Amino acid sequence: MMNGQQGRRRSRRGFTLIEAIVVIVILGVLAAVIAPRFLGRIGQSKQSVASANASSLAAAMRSFIADHGEPEEGSTIDVLYERPSNVSDDSWDPYVEKADDLLDPWGNKFVLVVPGKVNATFDIVSYGRDGKPGGDGEDADITKP
Repeated sequence: MMNGQQGRRRSRRGFTLIEAIVVIVILGVLAAVIAPRFLGRIGQSKQSVASANASSLAAAMRSFIADHGEPEEGSTIDVLYERPSNVSDDSWDPYVEKADDLLDPWGNKFVLVVPGKVNATFDIVSYGRDGKPGGDGEDADITKP
């Protein structure tokens, strides 16, 4: 036969305050160790995506140049989506599906530099996370083609 104290112990299920605090401390330590590594990987992946997107836009710009000639100096990346005034309406089809295709992973519009500073004809540039020329890491510029 069970005495009253054993019955009460068996019916109490759950964590004590000490056990809960230990679990919270362990989770905090894991988060502190893993979070910086994970956040660094996100930045690297955004740079990779920006580089791939800039390459795609450079290919689209080469198609634009083959169809309509070089864009005027000072033209923006919008020439791939919005018809320039010197291109006839009947020969125009956008070179990207939507205006958002002209944005880098940080939400900044890619920059078209005509004539190019790195390449002869044009450059497609993302100024990175900060949206300003120069920088290191996620703030570094990406230039294609």
